[in-house]
Amino acid sequence: MNQIDKKIKLAVNGGISFGAKLNAKQLAVIVEYMSDSDELELTTFQQLYIEIPESKLELVEEKFNEVGLSCYPVGNFVKSLRTCNFCKGSEEEGMPVAIELNKRIAGKPVPFTLRPAYTGCPIGCGEPLVNDIGIMKVKNGYDLYIGGKAKGKDAQIGTLLMEQLMPEQLYKVVEKIIHIYAEQGKKRETFIKFIDRFGFENLKNEVAR
Repeated sequence: MNQIDKKIKLAVNGGISFGAKLNAKQLAVIVEYMSDSDELELTTFQQLYIEIPESKLELVEEKFNEVGLSCYPVGNFVKSLRTCNFCKGSEEEGMPVAIELNKRIAGKPVPFTLRPAYTGCPIGCGEPLVNDIGIMKVKNGYDLYIGGKAKGKDAQIGTLLMEQLMPEQLYKVVEKIIHIYAEQGKKRETFIKFIDRFGFENLKNEVAR
């Protein structure tokens, strides 16, 4: 009796660019690894979920990467960075910074799924204020918010943690926040509950060290 190949869920998107878009070549490659009965799930975080046989995971990731698709694990990890459409241009709205930040944090294991978001101007199309970690480019710096929550009766906007950070400062601070949460968060403890337990000011002081 042949052993059934276990399927695992993979998150896929077109990377950090002008809007959440996929081209025809990328869609064609995705379809190659789907049967007629398979479905794609479109998430609110600009990702597609596809189920892949575990034995083909490395091959699929390689093929997807060849056409510019980015692949991420699904579960208790840092999600890929949700972004705005960079409507005023990549340099003005900090696309290179968003790309670098995504490289550094996406896919890191955490106690519970963590959702970071980025927007290139105060209009906030990337919805940074209602996600766990939010970055907003304001003039030449980056303002950092934490503790936003988009769903539920207890929905709330994030609290400003630091403002006018330069890119290297931003990377360091966000990575440190995620490290503290990963090390000291309880299993399946959401980030907003972790902040409440750990203390906003305590977290701010730890990050500033």
